Amino acid sequence: MHGKTLILIPTYNEQENVAAMCRELLALGLDADIVFMDDNSPDGTGKILDGLAANHMRVAVVHRPGKMGIGSAHLDGIAYAYDRGYETLVTLDCDFTHSPKDIPRLLEAARDSDMAVGSRYMEKGSLPGWNPLRRFLTNFGHFLTKRVLRIRYDATGAFRVYRLSRIPRGVFELVAARGYAFFFESMFILDRNGVSISEVPIVLPARVYGHSKMSLRDASRSGFHVCELRAAEFVDAGQFRLDKPLDEIDPALHDPQGWDSYWQRKKSSGLIVYDIIAALYRRAVIRSRLNAAIRGNFAPGSSLLHAGCGTGQVDEKIQREMRITALDISVPALRLYRRNNPNVAQIRHGSILKLPFADGTFDGVYNLGVMEHFLQPEILQILGEFRRVLKPGGKVVMFWPHARGSSVQVLGFVHWISNRVLGKRLQLHPAEVSLMRSKGRAKEMIEAAGLEFVAYSFGPKDGFVQVILVGRKAAAAQTAKA
Repeated sequence: MHGKTLILIPTYNEQENVAAMCRELLALGLDADIVFMDDNSPDGTGKILDGLAANHMRVAVVHRPGKMGIGSAHLDGIAYAYDRGYETLVTLDCDFTHSPKDIPRLLEAARDSDMAVGSRYMEKGSLPGWNPLRRFLTNFGHFLTKRVLRIRYDATGAFRVYRLSRIPRGVFELVAARGYAFFFESMFILDRNGVSISEVPIVLPARVYGHSKMSLRDASRSGFHVCELRAAEFVDAGQFRLDKPLDEIDPALHDPQGWDSYWQRKKSSGLIVYDIIAALYRRAVIRSRLNAAIRGNFAPGSSLLHAGCGTGQVDEKIQREMRITALDISVPALRLYRRNNPNVAQIRHGSILKLPFADGTFDGVYNLGVMEHFLQPEILQILGEFRRVLKPGGKVVMFWPHARGSSVQVLGFVHWISNRVLGKRLQLHPAEVSLMRSKGRAKEMIEAAGLEFVAYSFGPKDGFVQVILVGRKAAAAQTAKA
């Protein structure tokens, strides 16, 4: 029966080092197994490793078909450890830039955290013998990951201890990088998923044998990938968080507007420029207006229904102040919502045409950019459902695009450029068949649904963004009288 700790060493052309590395690891006397993951090294490293494995019961070797990337080797090693039930995984390079003697210190640091990292930046003089170019690349990489990705730790090194028993396996499945970018991308994702990380100062001498396998091309690619990750997080931070299972999924629930395909397409689309502009618009304009509207209409701690929640990228701040239940007909949207808002009070799969809640459940209902996708009879049905699930005196707050609103104009321009100029068939969302036209029309619809008309806001003061429409259910005494 193997021990609970595994030491992983990826190799490629390390014939000078593998025997000495194996000898020093075994000399530590740790209750640990060792696995070398070799990428079919042309210098004969694989044959040496086979000999080591044959002579030592706790040493194994995995032969991969070719040079598939250092990140790929680490991911395969992580999968190897999970598959065999190891609770702790140690990773290090085979070139002795990582000293095996430091492993006990990292293991000790990992006792009180989910992960421990050997850091080159905690003490001066930690890079003795490094040439100026490699020193610069290493320090610049640390600068980028710290400033751009906001990772406080040494994110580009391979000397790590993972407490696999405390880290969900699915977190590593979110890592896409297969080269050197694996190290900072995995650290970025682990950090965003709440994995606790500790650091231990280490000294990294220059390679004992051979030369660094990282080229200037690798370094430039990694630098570009840092920026890609930051842009992707800005557009959709939830994609880097581990998915949690949803409760009460109704397989019979029909989505006539095709929102499932919309959210799935959006997740994988290459429209990065549009996505960044949309994210800027949501954060800089919609989020602040939503926060002000919610705070102006509801007391802290109110129970609110976000009906037609989508991915909920504007709910992050307000959910800390209110008890929000998120509802959508699209399962992919709900999964993204949970990733974006892991602390949401409740997530429900359902239709706003027939809300799955008892009468008088909520203090308020709100949505953003939903009502315009429905026809008039459906809108009255939806407003009737909102009224039903509201407590007496509860309010409905709707962000409803105006026919002359800035959001409508921007989306129209994007569609025109894409479809008429570039000749693509792009549809960013289902058709907007009921854009808001006037205050009088809004008041008419609110009152037709049995709600009191409270407020209508649209104009230069609001930047011609969207109408904010507020209705209220009559108080208990008025309801009884009616």
